Amino acid sequence: MAAAATPQVDISSPVSMDLPIIDMDVYMSHAPDSPEAQAECTKAAEALIKYGALVLRDSRVAAQDNEEFLDLLEDYFAQPEADLRRDERPELSYQIGATLENTEKPKCAVDEPCLDIIARLDADQRPLDISAHNPDPKCRFFWRMVEAPPYETQFPGLNAPNVVPDAPALKERWTPTMDRWGNCMKSAVSKLSEMAAVGLGLAPTYFSDAGRYGPHLLAPTASDLNKYGDKDTILAGFHTDLNFLTIHGRSRYPGLNIWARNTGRRIPVRMPPGNYLLVQAGKQLEYITGGLIKAGFHEVTVNEATIATMQKRKAEQPDRPQIRISSTLFWHLNSDFDLAPVPALAERAKTLRAEQEKLGRDEGREAEYPPTKVGHQVESELKHIALMA
Repeated sequence: MAAAATPQVDISSPVSMDLPIIDMDVYMSHAPDSPEAQAECTKAAEALIKYGALVLRDSRVAAQDNEEFLDLLEDYFAQPEADLRRDERPELSYQIGATLENTEKPKCAVDEPCLDIIARLDADQRPLDISAHNPDPKCRFFWRMVEAPPYETQFPGLNAPNVVPDAPALKERWTPTMDRWGNCMKSAVSKLSEMAAVGLGLAPTYFSDAGRYGPHLLAPTASDLNKYGDKDTILAGFHTDLNFLTIHGRSRYPGLNIWARNTGRRIPVRMPPGNYLLVQAGKQLEYITGGLIKAGFHEVTVNEATIATMQKRKAEQPDRPQIRISSTLFWHLNSDFDLAPVPALAERAKTLRAEQEKLGRDEGREAEYPPTKVGHQVESELKHIALMA
């Protein structure tokens, strides 16, 4: 379907350090073509174009589900390393089960276009130095949140069955807790994909249909702050995500920084309490919009706020592990989907880029988005971050 004419977005206007808040309830309670829903959808699309990120309010989100999820993952990653190793699946490129610390490398450390972006940031807005290309000290667990496709996928390794930990204290509560919180975030981000489509002038289900059978991953990271709790420790080096949209619940420890496309300013993420979620654009969304929306750069580090929270939690809950869990889900397009820019959005991207150049804002070398299968795009990105041989 061709994109309808939509207003141009001025991404050069002054930025608040607070991201736009998109109200899912407005979209859910009105017809997609109603003025109220259209306005909120336009706001969502403009936020993704301007910032590469937004805050989503969804009354269906239960904060207690996130708390139970964080408790479970803290308990899991507090296990001995030998127990965690049993849940690794390197033969599947770590795309299911556990990935232990010092495995995943930040792509940007050796990626020329990414290094160019860092170089063009103001010195006081650059991420912590990742030039040594050291692996991240974070662990991760991938739990697949999928609807089985009614066809045989060309990419079975990206669609493998889940791994359930063996420990009796974890096994019984693992699947219901993971599925409850994972389905909550998956539902929210799938509906947001509809809002983004409408705001970009596409049919509401343009993206959600393309992602219906995607290998969506509930993907918490875990950083042991007893080992890696010194100020300015890089827990996850400067990078973008390879999927379509990434959605986060509240973490118990600060440290996530994102970069706004329009200014290059670093934004320390401070999530409101309650039923709010952070959403960031990933590479698949950048690809399908021809660069109109750019994948959002981010890092996770130990800062003063992280350390203050560590001290507070140690005093209030001395028996709990000091492990920073990210409450994250990666929403993907179907592995077999033919990924290519929507022509009308690619044209808007060129216009926007030209406007930025006139304002003296050089966005660097223009990216290319040749047609490919989503599965091939994912495999290529995994090789860059040392998860696939």
